[in-house]
Amino acid sequence: MEPIEIGLWVTGFLLVLVVTGMRVAFAAALAGLVGLVWIFWAKFGYDPARFTKALTIAVKTAGQVPHSKVSSQALSLIPTFILIGYLAYYAGLTKALFEAAKRWIAWLPGGLAVSTVFATAGFAAVSGASVATSAVFARIAIPEMLSIGYNKQFAAGVVAAGGTLASLIPPSAILVIYAIIVEQDVGKLLLAGFIPGAFSALIYGGLIVGIAVVFKTVGPPVKGFTWGQRFASLPGALPIILVVLIIICFVYNPFGEQAWGTPTEGGAIGAFIVFLYALKGGMKWTELKSALLETAKLSVMIFSIIWGVLIYVRFLGFADLPGAFSDWITSLEMSPMVILICILLAYAVLGMFMDAIGMLLLTLPVVYPAVMALNGGETVSAADSAFGMNGTMCAIWFGILVVKMAEFCLITPPIGLNCFVVAGVREDLTVQDVFKGVTPFFIADAVTIALLVAFPGIVLFLPSLAG
Repeated sequence: MEPIEIGLWVTGFLLVLVVTGMRVAFAAALAGLVGLVWIFWAKFGYDPARFTKALTIAVKTAGQVPHSKVSSQALSLIPTFILIGYLAYYAGLTKALFEAAKRWIAWLPGGLAVSTVFATAGFAAVSGASVATSAVFARIAIPEMLSIGYNKQFAAGVVAAGGTLASLIPPSAILVIYAIIVEQDVGKLLLAGFIPGAFSALIYGGLIVGIAVVFKTVGPPVKGFTWGQRFASLPGALPIILVVLIIICFVYNPFGEQAWGTPTEGGAIGAFIVFLYALKGGMKWTELKSALLETAKLSVMIFSIIWGVLIYVRFLGFADLPGAFSDWITSLEMSPMVILICILLAYAVLGMFMDAIGMLLLTLPVVYPAVMALNGGETVSAADSAFGMNGTMCAIWFGILVVKMAEFCLITPPIGLNCFVVAGVREDLTVQDVFKGVTPFFIADAVTIALLVAFPGIVLFLPSLAG
C-alpha cells in the first residue's frame, strides 16, 4: 500500500475517533502513532519479525515531537495572554469596561446589548481566550439586560457571540497557534487581527441595532446618563488601553522606530501591569490563586492538543498527504477564489463537530499548502499571484479568514463551546436557549467573512505597514 493510501486510511480512522467522542488531543496522537507504525512497517515489507523495530522507530519519532515543537518561544505567548484575561477579571476591569460602554452607548436601540459587544471587544484586547470572555460577561451583562426586559435568549446570544471576538482581536491564542503551524511571523498576524476584530464588533453592533429597531421589545434603550457620568467611567478602562498600546509597540512601533521587543515580552509586561492594577484594587490571594490555576488549566489543554496533533502532522509528512492534496486542488478546473470559498464552507461544516483549536490544528497542515499553491506558491509576487498578494500576505490573509471561521464554529450547534459556557454559567438558561439567541449572528459572521474575502486590504493594512 502506498504512503498516500495509508494517509487516507489513518485520517479516516482519526475522524471516526473524533466523531465517537474521543478528545482531539488523544485521537490525533493515537492516529499519528498508528500511522507512523504502519508507514515504517510497510517499508519493511510487513515482515512480522520487523514489526517491533517499526514500532520502536515510530515511538521515537513521535516522542521527539512534543519537546522539539512546543519549546518554541512563540508558544510562551499563550499562557501570558490567558493570564492577562483572568487577572483583568479579578482586577475589576471587565466591570469597568462594561460600565463605560453602557454609559456611552446604551441610549441606542438595543444599546445595552451593543455595549456588551463593545465591552467584550475591549476585554478581548487583553484576553486570548474566547471561553473566558463568554464566561465573564455571562455573569456581568446578562443580569443587567434581563433586568430591563431583554429577551433572555437574545441576551445569551449576544454574550456568546461577543465572546468569539477574543479569537481574532490580539492577544489571540488561536492566531499564535496558526503562526506556529504555518511558520509565519507571529507579530504580523497579531497586527492583522486588530482591524478585522473591530470590524466584526461593528457589524455585530449594527445587527443588534437593526433587530432592536424592527422588534422594539427585544432591547429597550437605557437613558439618563449625564456627560459627567460618562466621562467619569473612562479612567476604569485606561489600564486596558495601556496594555493594548504596549502589545502593539512590542509587535510594531507606530512611532516609526523599531518595535520595543518581541510579542512574548509584550505579553509578559502586559500581564505584570494588569497584576499590579489588580493588587491596587485589592485582589485577594484566593483570587490570584484561582487566576493562576485557571490559566494553567487552559494552557495545559491547549498544549495537549498541540502535542497530540503535531504527532499526527509528523505522520502526514511521511505520508505526503499535504503535497497530494495541494496537487489535487491546483488541478481542479475552477477559479482559485471559488475553491477558497469552498474551503471556508468546509470549515463551517467541520466546525459543527470539532472545537476550533483542534479543527485548525488538524486541517492546516493539509489545507494551508493547498491555498498557498492556489495563490502561486510561498515566494510568488503580488503581480503573478491568483489573489493579488505575495506569499507572505496570502498566509496572513488566509490566517485571519480561518480564525474568523473558528470564531463562527464557537457558536454553531451542536459543539458551539461558547454557548455551552454561557448556559453553564447561567442556571436559568438552557443550551437550546443560547443556540436560538446566536442565530442572527450567523448572518453577521457571514457578511464579515464575505467582506474580508472581497476586500483583503481590511486584513492587510496594518501588516503592510510593518514591512
